[in-house]
Amino acid sequence: MAAETVLSTERLRRARFAVAAVFCVHGAVTGSFATRIPWIQEHAGVSAGQLGLALAFPALGASVAMPLAGAISHRFGARTALRGLLALWTLSLTLPALAPNVWGLCGVLFVYGATAGMSDVAMNALGVETENRLGRSIMSSLHGMWSVGALLGSAGGTVAAHLGTDARVHHLIAALILTVLGLAFCQGVLDVQATPDEEAPPRFSLPPRSALVIGAIGFCAVFAEGASLDWSAVYLKDELGSSAGLAAASTTAFALTMAAARLAGDRVVDRFGAVRTVRVGGAVATLGGLMVVLAPHAAVAMAGFGLIGLGVAVVVPLAFAAAARSGPNPSQAIAGVATITYTSGLIAPSAIGGIADATSLLFSFGLVTLLSLGLVLGAGVLRPGARAAAASARTDDAPAKSSGPVA
Repeated sequence: MAAETVLSTERLRRARFAVAAVFCVHGAVTGSFATRIPWIQEHAGVSAGQLGLALAFPALGASVAMPLAGAISHRFGARTALRGLLALWTLSLTLPALAPNVWGLCGVLFVYGATAGMSDVAMNALGVETENRLGRSIMSSLHGMWSVGALLGSAGGTVAAHLGTDARVHHLIAALILTVLGLAFCQGVLDVQATPDEEAPPRFSLPPRSALVIGAIGFCAVFAEGASLDWSAVYLKDELGSSAGLAAASTTAFALTMAAARLAGDRVVDRFGAVRTVRVGGAVATLGGLMVVLAPHAAVAMAGFGLIGLGVAVVVPLAFAAAARSGPNPSQAIAGVATITYTSGLIAPSAIGGIADATSLLFSFGLVTLLSLGLVLGAGVLRPGARAAAASARTDDAPAKSSGPVA
């Protein structure tokens, strides 16, 4: 019995590292793409306005396709589904650089976003399942690994751009490498099959009410994150008269703060619980927002943006985990929360810009501060149910009741 327990623990540990590596690969695709957007814009011959239109299509594709992830996992099993969906995502990196014009770019970015969304749901659901079986929080660090992957991908893209490498060549090489790595890492994740008498989840359905409530918390966090990432440099330059270099450094510092906080977040969640962690994080982010709005000079504003990043870093991972435990269809709930957070990330930059045009950037970040306060008020919806003891006792090949990637 003891040997079986050790073997089970070791298998879960390997599965935990495998799914973390999958998150890293997923993030690396995003980082690789983002750094070559200027090359893609020039190659496709699109204006700034047309590029803005095209960049809305990944979120649209993700929103449409994410509900399919549960049905795919039900039919093929969690591991096989993740392997296929992740490979589609990594290979889709080659598509944007091939677009000949704005409409071609819109089309390939729709596909790019669809594969991103489906693989995102599958890996988050497996992350929650691994967390439940381990009996301790890991979702924050998994999302931290996604941030690490994005940083690695962007670093590679920066080098490629500096060397003048054709983005079609760069993305082909990166896609092949990431596909091979992704397939290898997927071998170690949990593999849970649906029981023969289990009803398949619907291909398309509205998210459950529980996902809408939890998604509202994710919306607040992602809005604050997206606004800070995209507008912190502009805020420092236009509102506080900072140099371009210092303004750009604030964005990098914010991204690093987010990554570091997520990597360290699991210990905090295990010690204080999800609700208390988000409440304190919301208070920290609110303080950061007030510092940004009231900042007399750049140093105070940069510290404020850092506190916003620190405060919202673990909210989305905890929202995914809470969604998976909120009802009988975990993948459907995760897809619902993911759709809401994707939408928030899509509208935040343009909403901040629109409000700034009508009023000022100062007023825009007043809204960010209010949404951060919403985390304090709404954190109770993330209260986790008791983790099932049976989940941690199952082996990764055992059949289990499942409605998607999670069993």
